Amino acid sequence: MSEDENRPETGDGSTDGGAADGGYVHRPSGEPPQQAATSDDFGWEGWVLVGMIVVGFLLIPIAILALPAAQGFVRSLGLTLRAAYLALPLVPAFLLGGLAVWSALRSRRT
Repeated sequence: MSEDENRPETGDGSTDGGAADGGYVHRPSGEPPQQAATSDDFGWEGWVLVGMIVVGFLLIPIAILALPAAQGFVRSLGLTLRAAYLALPLVPAFLLGGLAVWSALRSRRT
């Protein structure tokens, strides 16, 4: 009787792939598996992301709420109030998009 015949079926016709052994993988060299070196440092890149989230979720909504009171400033920029309502949310959108591209390119280098 082979070893596969003793394994219970999982319902889809396949046998249990050895889940009872806890995912053990035999290493012929006898060396224990090495954990990848991870860093728990947040770093300046993390703080850039936090700053962008603060801009996007706090400063821009506050600026949108303050737009009616700042109509003179908005007009001095050459914008109507409607254009300012449309343009302000684009600021964090473009900045967060740029941050995502920068982060992706940076992670490919390391």
